[in-house]
Amino acid sequence: MSVYRVLDKLEGYVHEGTWLPAGYRILSEERLVEMIEKIRSSLPEEVGRAKIIADGHDRMIRAAQEKAESIVTEASSKHDELVDQNEIVQRARTTAEVVLREAEERARKIREGADHYAVQVLGEMEARMSAAVASIRKGRESLTKTPAAPASQPLADAAAKAKRAAFDLQTAETATVVDETTAMHSVEA
Repeated sequence: MSVYRVLDKLEGYVHEGTWLPAGYRILSEERLVEMIEKIRSSLPEEVGRAKIIADGHDRMIRAAQEKAESIVTEASSKHDELVDQNEIVQRARTTAEVVLREAEERARKIREGADHYAVQVLGEMEARMSAAVASIRKGRESLTKTPAAPASQPLADAAAKAKRAAFDLQTAETATVVDETTAMHSVEA
């Protein structure tokens, strides 16, 4: 289960709690602890996704290196065959050097792109985790603090704030998915 889905459930649970006259809510400690444990268990999934990205980065580098080595080996064997013919040998060397430089440049670009993408994904994951921790902290604070507004404050104001926070979170998640898809396409290109 996604960390965000569990956080949404936690937020909904807090909003569904029974109100007391002093502005407090009654919530089940057992259910809160259960939701926090679900969040903890979801975190390894997110970390696992980052590891998959890093492994893909390593595979691309290895493939580029293998291709560069095969190109160098091929150029070397052609060189041996054409040793007696100086002009042909010279052309083969030049071609091999150009191909090797191109392969090294392409490998460097792939490595940089993969590194940039991994840094971006890890940064986004860090931001999501920070937002999740901040949301949990807010929830805990709202449960432990005496509200500043009088008990007669309309319930509609509180509901509007909750809807706005949920909308902002959903918008941020949608933007993150679009950014990840765009970044993944740019790395593949």
